[in-house]
Amino acid sequence: MDLVTNLAHGFGVALTLNNLLFCLIGCVIGTAIGVLPGIGPVATISLLLPITFGQPATTAIIMLAGIYYGAQYGGSTTAILLNLPGEVSSVVTTLEGYKMARRGRAGAALTIAALGSFFAGTVSTLLVAASGPLLTQVALSFGPADYFSLMLLGLVISAVLAQGSVVKSIGMVVFGVSLGMVGTDVQTGQQRFTFGIPELSDGVGFVSIAMGMFGIAEIILNLERPEARSVMSGKVGSLMMTREEFKRATPAVLRGTVVGSLLGILPGGGAALASFGSYMMERKVSKGRHEFGTGAIEGVAGPESANNAASQTSFIPLLTLGIPANAVMALMVGALIIQGIQPGPRMVEAQPDLFWGLIASMWVGNLMLLVINLPLIGVWVKLLAVPYRHMYPSIMIFCAIGVYSLQNNVFDVYQTVFFGIFGYLCSKLRLEAAPMLIGFVLGPMMEEHLRRAMLLSRGDPMVFIERPISAGMLTVAAIALAAMLMPNIRKGKDAALAEGG
Repeated sequence: MDLVTNLAHGFGVALTLNNLLFCLIGCVIGTAIGVLPGIGPVATISLLLPITFGQPATTAIIMLAGIYYGAQYGGSTTAILLNLPGEVSSVVTTLEGYKMARRGRAGAALTIAALGSFFAGTVSTLLVAASGPLLTQVALSFGPADYFSLMLLGLVISAVLAQGSVVKSIGMVVFGVSLGMVGTDVQTGQQRFTFGIPELSDGVGFVSIAMGMFGIAEIILNLERPEARSVMSGKVGSLMMTREEFKRATPAVLRGTVVGSLLGILPGGGAALASFGSYMMERKVSKGRHEFGTGAIEGVAGPESANNAASQTSFIPLLTLGIPANAVMALMVGALIIQGIQPGPRMVEAQPDLFWGLIASMWVGNLMLLVINLPLIGVWVKLLAVPYRHMYPSIMIFCAIGVYSLQNNVFDVYQTVFFGIFGYLCSKLRLEAAPMLIGFVLGPMMEEHLRRAMLLSRGDPMVFIERPISAGMLTVAAIALAAMLMPNIRKGKDAALAEGG
């Protein structure tokens, strides 16, 4: 009964006019950036962070969440119609969706993508609502040593699941944690790693890192790539599925929802990992597996359900433990901290409007996306006709204005440019930025819990092993790291990621 009462309260918050409007804005922006290749929700949320300062925390997070799961809807449109994935998680959809479009079944592919995403979003929203308070109660029993080990596990898993070299990913995590140490020590009041620069006394700006690494760097990379966009000239066809297609797609949607819900919770996981995992499963277990490679509807239904489920269950560790599961969730943590809210197990009690309002808004947003996506297919495809060289100047201007408006400080703009160039170099050297951002967010929190644990144990480091929860998490982290350093497993991971796009 408490769950029903809380959800009713959440819908009361989500259905206010202001929150509805920003939920719609987030969904429309998310769909648009999902359609446009090379932008993505991470870069978009980074660029829009300054806009959230003038809004209540609940409204801001509802809009940012809408951008994230809206991008999963939008990415499938161009993946199916143009063989051009707008979002990383939609790469897998091109494998079967575009082939269905070439056979004249584009409408059916778009329909099952939308319906599967809506169903998965609904189920994962209920999962977030049901598991959130339960995990919160468990998290309240954690001590400082347990929290430190949990965050260390999150950093290790994010490095292990990152694409490319595990050693490089760990290096980026360590660099991110080091950046989080810059500024004034809260306990001693001493400045550290500021190199005599007064502007760094408050630490490196989160928005500057996010905008630079994911916004400016992405713009530079996009300008390097030749534009090869072509607007679809053929007709989409009927949006109705045949009875046989519906019969085959239904179990794929159910399996994709389960896979996406589980993988979305994992640190380092997310929509891209979920969609690829679902596609590999469908190739092995679906009745239509002999049609894979020629346009199997299961290859659209499963991955599209999985990526939307994962995008929403990623909020579970964020809302209950304060641990970001991926780069987008790290941005959400930054947005909450900027608003003066510390994500973690006490959010349910301290911020019930935000917690339950966000959960209710996910269902409202999924309904909005279902209604606006199919009728606006033509608009999204036409959007691809706008040359990128006409878009990026305005993006750069809004980026500079946004980061300057935070503290009216030109140094923040310089920081953003620096991290933009650094992010570009990281891309060239195949160094992933996501583990660095997660390390930057978790680093100060890890330090705080480490100090608390050492104070309570009077300097005895054995406290991390003596507590069962902490020891278990450290063991899992060590096993995961050791497994990825083994040649056979590492080669298998690299081959799987290469096959996934």
